[in-house]
Amino acid sequence: MKRAILLSAFLLSQFGTSQLLKTNGQKIVNDKGENVQLRGLGLGGWMLQEGYMLKTADFAGPQYKIKEKIAELIGEEGMNNFYKAYLKNGITKQDIDFLKKAGFNSIRLPMHYNLYTLPIEKEPIKGKNTWLEEGFKMTDDLLKWCADNKMYLILDLHAAPGGQGNDVNISDNDKSKPSLWESEENQQKTIALWKKLAERYKDEPWIGGYDLINEPNINFTGKNPNGTDEMSNAPLWKLQKDITEAIRQVDKKHIIILEGNGWGNNYNGLTPLWDNNLVFSFHKYWSYNDDATLKFALDLREKHNIPIWLGETGENSNVWFTELIQLLDKHNIGFAFWPMKKIDNIAGITNVKITPEYQKLLDYWKNGGEKPSKEFATKALMKIADNYKFSNVEIKNDVIDAMFRQTTDGSTKPFKKHQAPGKIFATDYDLGRMGAAYSDKDFINLWVSDPAKRSEWNSGNQLRNDGVDIYKTNENQYYVGKTETGEWLQYTINVKADNTYIFDINYSSNNDAKIRIEDASGQRLATFSLNSTGGNETWKTVSAKGINLKKGENKIRIFFENDGVNLNYFEVK
Repeated sequence: MKRAILLSAFLLSQFGTSQLLKTNGQKIVNDKGENVQLRGLGLGGWMLQEGYMLKTADFAGPQYKIKEKIAELIGEEGMNNFYKAYLKNGITKQDIDFLKKAGFNSIRLPMHYNLYTLPIEKEPIKGKNTWLEEGFKMTDDLLKWCADNKMYLILDLHAAPGGQGNDVNISDNDKSKPSLWESEENQQKTIALWKKLAERYKDEPWIGGYDLINEPNINFTGKNPNGTDEMSNAPLWKLQKDITEAIRQVDKKHIIILEGNGWGNNYNGLTPLWDNNLVFSFHKYWSYNDDATLKFALDLREKHNIPIWLGETGENSNVWFTELIQLLDKHNIGFAFWPMKKIDNIAGITNVKITPEYQKLLDYWKNGGEKPSKEFATKALMKIADNYKFSNVEIKNDVIDAMFRQTTDGSTKPFKKHQAPGKIFATDYDLGRMGAAYSDKDFINLWVSDPAKRSEWNSGNQLRNDGVDIYKTNENQYYVGKTETGEWLQYTINVKADNTYIFDINYSSNNDAKIRIEDASGQRLATFSLNSTGGNETWKTVSAKGINLKKGENKIRIFFENDGVNLNYFEVK
């Protein structure tokens, strides 16, 4: 009896007070029945690389081709050593602690099957599965870090055995080998892997769910190679049903997440649902943030009375992020943004810094020429692996502010603490929504909804993820460029005493132009006539006197009255 009481107490401690997720009609709830909106981030680029994340997309998209390029320079052993360091540094407890502090409550882990089991071609015994400890150990560690932070971990099979579609980059798909859909062995390995994972994590309350197959994209009977016009999808639903049945043999508790064809959104031919704890996932990129773009997913939720989850989204501007999250909040839809880390990244919450040495490797791989030495290439690659450490990445506070504060708060905040007198760089304008902290005419990418609205928003792709266009000079300084008539920037300046000041504006322009400065109430403080400097990187300084600033906080706006002015900094004297 005593043993039974102790066992009951143990189970209560594990689950009675846990936050184990399940579905309740159209909601995801915890064990107290409370609605849980998953606000997550996908760890894209860790277990599975895509070429664009490492800037190799032009010549090596899928990971196996990236590995070939690296091995060509530093050998197989050197390549393996690079990946050991890369995986070790890519995600650590520091990263997860940071994500929790930023405001996320969940993590989506894009898994590559080859960290958990051998490819079918390398199995010593045909039809048998060799299990690799590396992937399971990485997942165990990640789950512990999530649990320590009371965050949910969603397991996502991002690269299935053989590859789940014709978009080879997202699943590391080698088209010379049988795909998931062409090979019964690959399908059985996929089912066995999920059963193994479920058996291992069946009693873990901070596992948020099992996302069975990321972005299937295949034409079974349709004409579009990525399955967007597929009407049947019969093999897809059968495989996901078979995986579910295998999971349920060992795990009756956890949510199972389904994805449609055509990169996740084609649910045609869906058979009667086979489980009572399912969630539909959909993915959303580069489209308008309105009810119309969600209609197909909302209709699915209503028709089947089960929750929907935006399992992957991102790669857009801060404006788009804020608008999307506001839309999802309105409809009680959880999300996972993408990705965590990549090189030269402004649209994510962290940036991995490129090095001149790594750029030399990229140039060689792309253009040929003199082959870098093994020693040079090894050092360059290991430095990039080191740059993936959390302590070495650049935190993108503007993205975090857009994802969290700006979704409910329309006020502005200083990007940096500016004092007068002092020099203020143009790129250090305030944090806040478009129309509050700045105004720019190209601020969002909507090319899926409207090809005419294809835009890079920040066309210089430097520093910040707003609509403001930021460029790097030849001296590695940053400036605001590609300005257009009517655009403006706001700065918060702290002043010790009421006084009049001189403003020095450092600029360049290919034509004569004007800018003006106003305070927060719209009162004009000064107008500057700017003569052409004769080039984008030929800088001149002009001054205006008698500008009144009051003691305390001053919000000023710089308006561009003509196109083509590049603004480097202004100095308050």
